[in-house]
Amino acid sequence: MTGDVAVLGVGMHPWGKWGRRFVEYGVVAARAALTDAGIDWRDVRSIVGADTVRGGYPGYVAGATFAKALGWQGARVASVYAACASGAQALGTARAQILSGLADVVLVVGADAAPKGFFRPAGGDRQDDPDWLRFRVLGATNPTYFGLYARRRMALYGDTPEDFAQVKVKNAALGALNPNARYRKRVTAEEVAGSAVVADPLRLLDICATSDGGAAVVLASMEFARRHGASEPVRIRAVSTVTPRYPNTVLDLPDIATDSAVAVEPAGGTFRASIARAAYEEAGIGPEDLSFAEVYDLSTALELQWYEDLGLCGEGEAAKLLREGETTLGGRIPVNVSGGLASFGEAVPAQALAQVCELTWQLRDGAGDRQVAGARVGITANQGLFGHGSSVVAVR
Repeated sequence: MTGDVAVLGVGMHPWGKWGRRFVEYGVVAARAALTDAGIDWRDVRSIVGADTVRGGYPGYVAGATFAKALGWQGARVASVYAACASGAQALGTARAQILSGLADVVLVVGADAAPKGFFRPAGGDRQDDPDWLRFRVLGATNPTYFGLYARRRMALYGDTPEDFAQVKVKNAALGALNPNARYRKRVTAEEVAGSAVVADPLRLLDICATSDGGAAVVLASMEFARRHGASEPVRIRAVSTVTPRYPNTVLDLPDIATDSAVAVEPAGGTFRASIARAAYEEAGIGPEDLSFAEVYDLSTALELQWYEDLGLCGEGEAAKLLREGETTLGGRIPVNVSGGLASFGEAVPAQALAQVCELTWQLRDGAGDRQVAGARVGITANQGLFGHGSSVVAVR
């Protein structure tokens, strides 16, 4: 078992399309987290930035960029890039610094000013890059992948477009309660079905947008938290950042491969299932111990897949869990009570940290109208390009 670290403070810049630099969003989130923690920026001994790689040079040095914007004060600095998993991996870096004794309080920040429309790879030829290959060789944009995964679930388990629409209906209703969400309007299944087809069977309202936004977390040693007057803080109990195992036989966003099962025995489980399994093992819990989960709903169908990957139900049973109301507020295991990416959109380096913010608010019993009653244990699940796993377990 690895020692706990305390979450002293969390903060966010609301998601949207604001037209400003990502640094501004990160500074707003960082100051909010510091205020929430009740500490001064000068008390922070280390800052870890989740990198933003678009928009030029500053994005490549996000940790130092945020430190400069907040005011140089000599803190140790690190920067992490793991695409959509960047925030969780930055959190893992901060946690390691605390547990190793390098720092007793660390600020973690992620922010993005995302491009309009769906993501595409940067320019240049990179023929060993699976992301570049899927765009250039297959023409497979992100929605194409989402559509393929939805078709796979339909073929294997009998999921329907109506099931996918209900995920959006659920998340939109919850996002309407979240002041940081970009989309705060409830939608009906009929509105989902009436939106434009993007990648059959998925429609526009089945797929998350790109957004601007920022999130920040202040982590501290348990000793620092107690000295600071936080006797029972939310604690990070596990951070899973595992990679796939050979052979990776199932089409797993965003890599591409043929099915190697013709040559070798299939792996014991999928990559995404291994992310959650590692988090459970480190935290010493199982899915039955969870109060709620925040998962990476790039599309409605992918949210259903996470239900199974997290062990919330058996294989092929995700749509049934949804239909029975078990994953909405008041159900057995609420999922994406923040509203999820369906309500926020992707602000890539910030989104895994935003999930941890939601865990913290829920575990503090401070989430207002979207509060999960009696929340004690929460988990996040995310996945970044090139095999970056991401899962965080927090407890109270």
